[in-house]
Amino acid sequence: MLAATLAASCSSPTPGSAPASAPAAATPSQIHILVTDETGGNVAIIDAASGNVLETIPVGKRPRGIRALKDGSHVLVALSGSPIGGPGVDESKLPPPDKDADGIGVVDLTTRKVVRTIESGSDPEAFALSPDEQTLYVSNEDDAAMSIVDVAKGSVRGQVKACEEPEGVTVRPGGSEVYMTCEGSNAVVVIDTQKSEAVTQIKTGPRPRSISFTPDGATVFITNENGASLTVADANTHQVIDTITLPPNTSTAADAMPPRPMGQVFAPDGKTLYVTLGRRKAVVAIDVATRKPQRVFEDVGPRPWGIAISPDGKTLYTANGGSGDVSFLDIASGKVEKRVKVGGSPWGVVVIAK
Repeated sequence: MLAATLAASCSSPTPGSAPASAPAAATPSQIHILVTDETGGNVAIIDAASGNVLETIPVGKRPRGIRALKDGSHVLVALSGSPIGGPGVDESKLPPPDKDADGIGVVDLTTRKVVRTIESGSDPEAFALSPDEQTLYVSNEDDAAMSIVDVAKGSVRGQVKACEEPEGVTVRPGGSEVYMTCEGSNAVVVIDTQKSEAVTQIKTGPRPRSISFTPDGATVFITNENGASLTVADANTHQVIDTITLPPNTSTAADAMPPRPMGQVFAPDGKTLYVTLGRRKAVVAIDVATRKPQRVFEDVGPRPWGIAISPDGKTLYTANGGSGDVSFLDIASGKVEKRVKVGGSPWGVVVIAK
């Protein structure tokens, strides 16, 4: 239904989750990595086989969250006209926001253009899609709320007042609940999608950022940027069942940083969870069964945030906001095979396999 909706709209012109599916026959030459550049206002398309940037698509102001649609021909991108601030910034000294720039851009990968912009509520950063792709759930940080967006109509049909500084948004497999991180209140709010209301909160470590569910939807992993940890909760009872403490940085370098867990992605088999560690310049692999860190991939790149994985589970791609590039990390060797320059400040990353 969404494909039909998009086709109609095109004629007259949203740091993790369940493992992404892809055709088994996909080869590296058929795989593209798409990366949002927050400061450059673009989405870069990278060929996985060569590492070449095939195209840079202007999409609007501050593109951050990005998600691919099931049709493989469109991606959605969160766009925001709010000025870049960051933790502890005096917002009264920032320039006024451009609210006309807020929205969820629909990018057609065939024409490589933004063909539609969907209403999103104020300052969208991250978002999630319902299983039928007919509803968007968007975090609105400056409104302390989540907008519920009708994709076909392109408009907000409701808003849930949620928590302080909402950011990461993920739909639980099955679609009955949406989980959203609350950076300012160190919690995750759980929203019932049928009632469109918050039903409970799960306490986390300091500054929770992203959320991923095991494929069966029973267990949820939450990254805590300022806690050097992940909170693990039972999605049925909404109770915390474990806290994964990440190993400290043992480097003696002057710029050595503690782990800053941000984005996350499951391996295709669901047995391993990979988490970017931000200013720690690393990625940690966590065994899902034991909930223990297995290994740390060092020197991935400055401030990796977004992360994605190849359909064969052999390569990780990290968006490195501090260096304007994307790292191709070979999991078997633990080595960065290449770093592809895209410019600006890479934020989100997704993989398209055809």
